[in-house]
Amino acid sequence: MLSRSTLAPTMDAPAASADPTRPTRFLDTEGGRLAYDDTGGAGPVVVCVPGMGDLRGEYRALRPALVAAGCRVLTLDVRGFGESSADWSELSARAVGRDVVRLIEHLQVDAAIVLGNSFAAGAALWAARQAPQRVDGVVLLGPIVRDAPPNPLMRAVLRIGFAGPWRVAFWMAYWNSLFPLRRPPDHAEAQAALRRNLREPGRMDALRAMVALSKADTEAMLPSSRVPALVVMGTRDPDFADATAEARWLAQGIGAELMLVEGAGHYPHLECAAQVAPRVLDFVRARLAARAR
Repeated sequence: MLSRSTLAPTMDAPAASADPTRPTRFLDTEGGRLAYDDTGGAGPVVVCVPGMGDLRGEYRALRPALVAAGCRVLTLDVRGFGESSADWSELSARAVGRDVVRLIEHLQVDAAIVLGNSFAAGAALWAARQAPQRVDGVVLLGPIVRDAPPNPLMRAVLRIGFAGPWRVAFWMAYWNSLFPLRRPPDHAEAQAALRRNLREPGRMDALRAMVALSKADTEAMLPSSRVPALVVMGTRDPDFADATAEARWLAQGIGAELMLVEGAGHYPHLECAAQVAPRVLDFVRARLAARAR
């Protein structure tokens, strides 16, 4: 049962890594190996997918609240990062969406709510499109689902930033900028874990390839999206010239609920977990109620 009374004590400073009490599990696919963890339990299943260039530990602030409320939480390292294989022939949001579906099917889950941050918001939408009978709803956190307007200066910055031995430092400086309101108490630990991962062979090559990919296919799919959705956007998300306008555009386009988190950046679920977790749980409850009808 999803309980409201258990939310309050789950907002203490969380660990920066994947759940240390549960071993990493692996799912072999035709393209590589996917790493994930699973809190277990018989409650509603929530699959959490991090953005590009990040680790599944980015859900460390939401997971305790979800588990305390009775959910079974799966957190997945996307292809290229974390403990998943570094070398993949395809790194698109559509491909990551297939990975989500494979994981759900592998665990014989009847239905799940999928959370996706940044580019993985597109992966959540693709998973719902590919397996509508298994994805009951999606939560899109700081979603990037279309290409930004052409910017020659930004292209030059990215080309230089990924060109030399400074590329991990370049990405980490950008990553740090995504927390304009506040950094989590364990930010330094998370930063060190991410830096270590990106220094592994192949990780930055995967990131460079992923950054260069167009999202035109995801944007083209949006008008036909039918999955119930919640868009959560920080109003100061540095990835957008006007994050509020972007969130409203997406929510209106797919008929989603909208939560704007004042002052937060690209990780509202980390900067403002105490605000975001109850709204996510309300969405999960609503999807369970709809499914029961």
